[in-house]
Amino acid sequence: MPPKTCRNLIVILGDQLDEASAVFRDMDPKRDWIWMAEVSHESTKAWSSKPRTGVFLAAMRHFRDRLRQLGWTVLYRELLSEGAEWTGWGKEPAPDEMDAGETFAEQLAWAVGVVRPERLVTVEPGEWSVGEEIRGVATQAGLPLEVRPDTHFLCSLEEFRRHASGRRQLRMEFFYREQRRRLGILMEGDQPAGGAWNFDAENREAFGKDGPVSVPPPRAFPPDTITAGVIGMVRHRFEGHPGSLDRFDWPVTRPQALEALEEFITHRLPQFGRWQDAMWTGEPWLYHSRLSVALNLKLLHPREVVEAVETAWKAGTVSLASAEGFIRQVIGWREYVRGIYWTSMPGYLERNALGADQPLPAWFWTGKTDMNCLADTLRQTLDLGYAHHIQRLMVTGLFSLLFGVRPREIHAWYLAVYVDAVEWVELPNTLGMSQYADGGVMASKPYIASGKYIDRMSNYCRGCRYNPAESIGPGACPFTTLYWDFLIRHEALLAANPRMGMQVRNLGRLGSDRVRAIQDQATRFRESGAAG
Repeated sequence: MPPKTCRNLIVILGDQLDEASAVFRDMDPKRDWIWMAEVSHESTKAWSSKPRTGVFLAAMRHFRDRLRQLGWTVLYRELLSEGAEWTGWGKEPAPDEMDAGETFAEQLAWAVGVVRPERLVTVEPGEWSVGEEIRGVATQAGLPLEVRPDTHFLCSLEEFRRHASGRRQLRMEFFYREQRRRLGILMEGDQPAGGAWNFDAENREAFGKDGPVSVPPPRAFPPDTITAGVIGMVRHRFEGHPGSLDRFDWPVTRPQALEALEEFITHRLPQFGRWQDAMWTGEPWLYHSRLSVALNLKLLHPREVVEAVETAWKAGTVSLASAEGFIRQVIGWREYVRGIYWTSMPGYLERNALGADQPLPAWFWTGKTDMNCLADTLRQTLDLGYAHHIQRLMVTGLFSLLFGVRPREIHAWYLAVYVDAVEWVELPNTLGMSQYADGGVMASKPYIASGKYIDRMSNYCRGCRYNPAESIGPGACPFTTLYWDFLIRHEALLAANPRMGMQVRNLGRLGSDRVRAIQDQATRFRESGAAG
């Protein structure tokens, strides 16, 4: 039988793998037990790719074993190729009890009924609906529930609400500067180091025709026995899901995450800033960190990441431009999108300010398209579960915005395919930053461009059958056609945005015949299903 003296049942989610979590404060391993569960529904409510499911489950199983080493009783449900099993209770539950439902709420409710704790304790989840499920289980069982603040972040939700209070518009730049001052990061007294808050002018270079030279590969972590077991199970149980596990080498433990951080600081951060927006065929990592998955699983704390970057700058091994460009992503964008998510949910999920109504092209799940930029980015995404921020914003995201994909559909795709995707960070980045579906809550303007931007920042257009300079005709780039069509369709809305003035004025230079030709070509392209 399971233990009979459980005081607190500590609920730990798959993205809360933090030994220093607030959930452990004042807890006693002799009286309080931990509950974790692998639930197949979590991989199917968003059609989770094999790499994403593999990362979460491998990291969870390693964390379970680490907690047991530290003396905790961990009640853990492990998915098998067929069925599931519970571990941690001397005598295992009967088979019919192990499969007491395949949703998160059903599994938690069953465990509560068996263990009969005095109270449930958890940390703020990374998904609004999961928090509702936990509260629902506690209410149904008549149990007190304590939800503790997530101390993994540098800005608490209460601090963000204070920042947002009374502001007519929220803008990341003002939040970022406030964070820098409050935390004392990259500051010289009360002024920003180097006399500027950002170094975007130095941090947006393209590689040129010769491409990147001698890009140091990131630290790889070949699967150990635990991870190999997860990979085998995922391949079998989720065989029909997209993606590949053939190149799986992500950090899934805290020691591995610390190694990955050190390697990035030493070998790739020095060039990160200059090339952070560049793209190149066959170069998925370039100078990017690959740390987002470790951060979002809570294997790394943002404070230690930022301190390591700032230390490297002070030591002279990293330029201020590179240090600031990376730190902006961590204490600026990452913390900002979390605040947007929690102050906007649950209604945020339903926003569609531009009235986008097109289905997501089926080839987003296969990469089979004749547009080189999308084919390369999609295949990389499916193979690795990864694409860097410009590939996400200005290739897959830009296409979806211009094409007019329904926001919830592209949101579901991003949530499914990327190994670092947790709803709190993915949803505002997709609906707000990428798709402008929130009407300007997240970003001050739609991030739109023609195929010329992709041509300037990558080599994707070389050898592509489409010409990024053309908007009509058989060789016209779909990005360029759809860019002008987007301006035509949303001219009234965009004309009211001061940051869109130049682009709207350029639209006015098109003659009526060309406008009609662009609209006709965009319509044919949409009707063809985007020529997969």
